[in-house]
Amino acid sequence: MRALVAIVALLSASSAEAQTRCITTPEAEAMTLVALPDIIQQTGIICATRLPATSLVRRTDSDFLDRYQAAADRAWPNARAAIVKLSDPMIDSLLQSEFARPLLTAALAPLLVGRINPADCGTIDRFVMQLAPLPPQNTAGVIVTTLRYFKAEKAKGKAIAVPDLPLCAEGAR
Repeated sequence: MRALVAIVALLSASSAEAQTRCITTPEAEAMTLVALPDIIQQTGIICATRLPATSLVRRTDSDFLDRYQAAADRAWPNARAAIVKLSDPMIDSLLQSEFARPLLTAALAPLLVGRINPADCGTIDRFVMQLAPLPPQNTAGVIVTTLRYFKAEKAKGKAIAVPDLPLCAEGAR
């Protein structure tokens, strides 16, 4: 538990240098891929009373979820590097622990899916069904592209709730 507190404290450090850092699209996609298996599972829990047991987001033992877990495993080194880039280099040693990733994703997923309105579960289910044939990397790309679009719309003054992920300008490294 102390490791989680230390990780969160380092991630939330608000030095001037940290505030000017950004992550590239591939880094954002890696972070998204790492979080997706937990997000899918947590969505299934929230939507349990609204969706049939056969729904992809409700099934915990499916090839669908296995594909996302394998993609998350492959993406972890790049996601970890992006987290270090956004925080403090000292966090890298903490993120080497086998417990860091599960703690981070277990803490992050409920924050994201906690915003789900159960009335939207049917729409979410259809969306997941439409994305299911795509490789997980493509799904992460769709999510990051959508996030970029929403951030651009918010910058134009539109009232859009969008996570404050510091994305670099397109083409930046």
